[in-house]
Amino acid sequence: MSTPTTRRDVIKTIVLGSAWMAAPSAVNAFLPEPDQIGNPCWNGRIHHSACYWCYQSIPLDDFCAALRQMGLAAIDLLQPNQFEIAKNHGLEVSMCYGGDLGIPRGWNNPDLHDQLVKNYSENIPVIAKYGFKNVICFSGNRNGMDDETGLQNCVLGLKRILPIAEKYKVTMVMELLNSKVDHHDYMCDHTAWGVELCKRLDSEYFKLLFDIYHMQIMEGDIIRTIRENHAYIAHYHTGGVPGRHEIDDTQELYYPAIMRAIAETGFQGHVAQEFIPTAHDSAGKLSALKKCIQICDV
Repeated sequence: MSTPTTRRDVIKTIVLGSAWMAAPSAVNAFLPEPDQIGNPCWNGRIHHSACYWCYQSIPLDDFCAALRQMGLAAIDLLQPNQFEIAKNHGLEVSMCYGGDLGIPRGWNNPDLHDQLVKNYSENIPVIAKYGFKNVICFSGNRNGMDDETGLQNCVLGLKRILPIAEKYKVTMVMELLNSKVDHHDYMCDHTAWGVELCKRLDSEYFKLLFDIYHMQIMEGDIIRTIRENHAYIAHYHTGGVPGRHEIDDTQELYYPAIMRAIAETGFQGHVAQEFIPTAHDSAGKLSALKKCIQICDV
């Protein structure tokens, strides 16, 4: 996420369905021909996805159709009540919402454990029923808590839900977020903290979401960090630094090299585009998405 626009902001964004439908030629101009749908020319080393919250001015049904036209097989960050739309388009939801209480209120707070366990216990079977594999979770904010106490609290809470995750083969994935710019006071803000939590839980069904944008802000040293910690990473997000816009040459990260490093680890999960498009129209947003996928398609 980025300031001033965040996932929470775009949840409230109005649907501009009429604008999307009004200019089909503009939208379709950059998409593959119909006979290429389902047979994309992507290299296959990176499994691409896209976060819907960055495109909520486009109705979900239309956005799913556009992803299929681009040759994508996945969409990121949908709620359970949106799964059916993705399924109808043949899309996997590569990272699901399914029980969190918002980024500041997470597993480091024992007072929230009962509610979190209840929420995830209800939604993990739904995620599994659709054949999806990952559900997002958050550490929560520190609120004066030291890192060790936060680790201990997260272990206590997550150990209550992991048997259900393991039963249904759904991975709990905690996102690494920056606490410097976008999510002040967030606890899981360094790779080392997240990796330590993975080690203490010692489960194949708990891993990290490595957000390249966020970790560039907090740590830098992206490629070496990925190479040394890839065993604990289930998912990646992209975004340009600074600003979380397009991942082109207007920002400081060189994504082709990062993607090659990810591919060289043998990673079989998804890399989801989570940049905020600078274009205001639907066609421009989708054109930017395709361009950024091309940048990552090494």
